[in-house]
Amino acid sequence: MVDLSVIRKKKGFICDMDGVIYHGNQLLPGVREFHRWLVEGNKKYMFLTNSSERSPRELQQKLLRLGLEVSEEHFYTSALATAAFLKSQCPGGSVFVIGEPGLVSALYDAGFTMNKINPDYVVVGETRSLNYEMIEQATLLVQRGARLIGTNPDLTGPSEIGLVPATRALISPIEMASGRQAYFLGKPNPLMMRIGLQRLGCDPADSCIVGDNMNTDILAGLESQIDTVLVLSGVTAKEDLDRYPYRPEFVLSGVGEIPG
Repeated sequence: MVDLSVIRKKKGFICDMDGVIYHGNQLLPGVREFHRWLVEGNKKYMFLTNSSERSPRELQQKLLRLGLEVSEEHFYTSALATAAFLKSQCPGGSVFVIGEPGLVSALYDAGFTMNKINPDYVVVGETRSLNYEMIEQATLLVQRGARLIGTNPDLTGPSEIGLVPATRALISPIEMASGRQAYFLGKPNPLMMRIGLQRLGCDPADSCIVGDNMNTDILAGLESQIDTVLVLSGVTAKEDLDRYPYRPEFVLSGVGEIPG
């Protein structure tokens, strides 16, 4: 039996969402109990998601519909991380965006304008409306000098029907056709983790990350030197673990195992 006393003593929890808290519009088993334990134990917690589709308010409303009451300040997304990074690089710049409203809104709020002619950046996030015309236009813009940005490096993401293509898969045709490699924000980018830890307000030694993805969540935790908890409720299966040169500190079926 796994001794979770080390994790239960932590003051701060950084949690992924897709594959950890829900699949699509389905709350995962044990999540209500885990959230209640965080609140009643006065734990600090942050939902740090690589998804760029929704704003913190939309995520807050989604969890409310699923039966969890969580305030907006507990959310930080790869869209916000992308917008903050681009603002630091090119204040008042312009972008061509392939993505959903959460990404577009974050970029507008950071002072960027939309530009289909000669943007400073082509930014790609999750979307269900990708078509050939978008790929063609993005490729031409990158060939002409726009810098290519991905909100996160996730190849797939969990859903109610199984694993579906995520940003890394959507941006790859643009990379191949343009001959340019994208720069990815989101986990495991240290910038994303640094912001997450700052917003959490806990020392790394008193924090841990809970996620379902070895390539993003667990790698981010290891590189940030915080304890890692892999849950097998999302993209990583138990049989996948031997393929990686690193391991999480803990492997659980889901977050419902964490409460004491």
